[in-house]
Amino acid sequence: MIRSELLTAIAEDNPELRAEEVEQVVDIFFEEISQRLAEGGRVELRGFGAFSTRERQARQGRNPRTGEMVDVPAKKVPYFKPGKEIRERLNEN
Repeated sequence: MIRSELLTAIAEDNPELRAEEVEQVVDIFFEEISQRLAEGGRVELRGFGAFSTRERQARQGRNPRTGEMVDVPAKKVPYFKPGKEIRERLNEN
């Protein structure tokens, strides 16, 4: 699903909201998650899952084109851990 499909689905389920209002709600939702992660926090949505960040250590990498060794700096990466309900839903027969 892409963003426009999400907006359409929410608008269809909530006909009392204008398209601009639906878009504003989605923008706020994603911005709040992004902001909390940028601050080093965690976002838990019960029944869905939890978003957090993980630290990646600096390391030596290799340029696949030239074979040259390059330094890859340490960084933070987003991480998602699905909740129990999603895991069960994915494994239904």
